Amino acid sequence: MNCAPTIPGLDHLRALAIVLVFLFHYGLFEHPTWVESIGAFGWIGVDLFFVLSGYLIADQLFRSQARTGTIGLRTFYVRRAFRILPAYGAMVALYFLFPSIQERATIAPLWKFVTFTMNLGLDLRQHGTFSHAWSLCVEEHFYLLLPLSLIAVYRLGLRNAAWLLGALLALGVVWRTWAWHVGIPEELRGEQTAVWFQWIYYPTPARLDGLLVGIGIAAALHYRRTWYERLHLKGSTLLLCGGALLALAWWLTKDRYGLFGSVVIFPLVSLGFGCWLLAMLRPTTSLCFSSTWFTRQLAELAFCLYLTHKAAIHCTQEWLTSEAIPVDGALMFFCCALTSLLAALALRFTVERPFLIIRDRWA
Repeated sequence: MNCAPTIPGLDHLRALAIVLVFLFHYGLFEHPTWVESIGAFGWIGVDLFFVLSGYLIADQLFRSQARTGTIGLRTFYVRRAFRILPAYGAMVALYFLFPSIQERATIAPLWKFVTFTMNLGLDLRQHGTFSHAWSLCVEEHFYLLLPLSLIAVYRLGLRNAAWLLGALLALGVVWRTWAWHVGIPEELRGEQTAVWFQWIYYPTPARLDGLLVGIGIAAALHYRRTWYERLHLKGSTLLLCGGALLALAWWLTKDRYGLFGSVVIFPLVSLGFGCWLLAMLRPTTSLCFSSTWFTRQLAELAFCLYLTHKAAIHCTQEWLTSEAIPVDGALMFFCCALTSLLAALALRFTVERPFLIIRDRWA
């Protein structure tokens, strides 16, 4: 698979995404008050991951098609399997073999993790442990369907498939509107409930916005680059536009669980991060080419950190809570962050990295 050159700006975004996710999920445990005030909007980190995944995977597939005239399904699926399954499988095994690391009392059946379907009908009241694997299910559905969809587009000879992206974005709006009316009981509408998450937040059709924005950016840069260049948008302008969209989404979070918030916040966040992604791809943006050791290392560790951080936080608080280290103190937060990094490093160097080396040799 012909890959794009490494762009430090994307490492900055990936590092930002995992920090946002960590802060948001830390708020689900005992925590200092400042974590809740800073991290309450951190759920958008997953949407940033979706935008990045949509762009990077679509970019790879477009490059493959341009170079060889086709999309190598076998190569693509094998490389994705080596990238995702070993670390994910190891973490699933740990959760089921060692129940003491489970951060909640219940976990979804094993077959739902194996088949990447645990995000469908996920009820946090019944299956709260490792619930953040829902986003991996969405991405696996994306990995499965995007190459097949692109092959169909190429074989049908569609010269302009932008309407398809728009239709799928509209599908997300329609799904969330329908789900809000049909799936959520009237007395629970507008409230933060497990039912809202089950119908609005977790299902794949409801969470395609970020992936589609990423695909759209990759398609525009490959097939409509002259149109994009004519806009003459500076990196600073794109950063400001993205910030404005994210600020609007943050302002709307007061009605996040109402109909309007449920329908429009996700596309707003995705478009905002799409602007930031475009800014990082502009050669005029200094962050595009300025690399830092911290963001580079954090970006490389992001997947393993995403898999391990909830279990690490749970175990650290169970083991270290004392009068000297209060469970809701800043020192505990530091200890949890440190053990999360150590757990992620262990998973990366014992599982993820060896399989990536095998993949690069044989796939």
